[in-house]
Amino acid sequence: MASQSARIVSAWRPAVPGVVEVFHARFTEYAYPMHVHDAWTLLIVDTGAVRYDLDRHEHGTPHDTVSLLPPHVPHNGSPVTPEGFRKRVLYLDRTYLGDELIGAAVDRPDLRDPLLRRRVGQVHGALLRPGEELEAESRLMFVGERLRGHLRGDRDKPRPADPVRARRLRELLDERVVEGVGLQEAAGLVGAHPAHLVRAFSAAYGIAPHQYLTSLRVSRARRLLLEGRSPGEVAAETGFYDQSHLTRHFRKLVGVPPGRYRAGRPGVV
Repeated sequence: MASQSARIVSAWRPAVPGVVEVFHARFTEYAYPMHVHDAWTLLIVDTGAVRYDLDRHEHGTPHDTVSLLPPHVPHNGSPVTPEGFRKRVLYLDRTYLGDELIGAAVDRPDLRDPLLRRRVGQVHGALLRPGEELEAESRLMFVGERLRGHLRGDRDKPRPADPVRARRLRELLDERVVEGVGLQEAAGLVGAHPAHLVRAFSAAYGIAPHQYLTSLRVSRARRLLLEGRSPGEVAAETGFYDQSHLTRHFRKLVGVPPGRYRAGRPGVV
């Protein structure tokens, strides 16, 4: 039996629609018995590899693979080597994948797709940063779209442009700079699937919706800082999660942190 120090686990439920749980873990000797989940299991392995049985067939998860295990189908899991494995998992409800895809996922649970693998990692990166829920949701829409493409066999099907809906989303973001808007709500207001909406916006403006909204917030923050407001006040009044959230994006877009930017006003020492 592995010692407790050989089992490192982090789990949480983010404020992102469709994500039931985020689970990061490093295990050495631990092996999962046969079990089921009531959600879709989207798994990537960063180090080591996992061997598992699904529907009485053996599968594996080398580091360049994305594994998608459907709900209610028994599976187990164990490390391939004594060094164990480190994995990141998203448990997803039916928002992104419907029950009609379960059969295809049972047949093809391990997907060799470098772009998909990178995008899943980007979702995890956004989920680790408080205040980046819109980015995580946007990136997850592309992940869901690509997963559905794999399971339906139309992964590389061309996506039509939609400048009208792209403009309507931009207007919505312009109206809600501080409070923001989730993609599910925006899709309902605009009348489009969330993944289509993100793709249409990005194609029309060369920037993702979450990047556009962040740019608007930073622009508003610059004006308030030049009026003499403190970074803490500005963060609260421009839609950022907290001052560190403001600082991270401000530094990225302006080149200096907000405090230094504010101190650069003429007459300010």
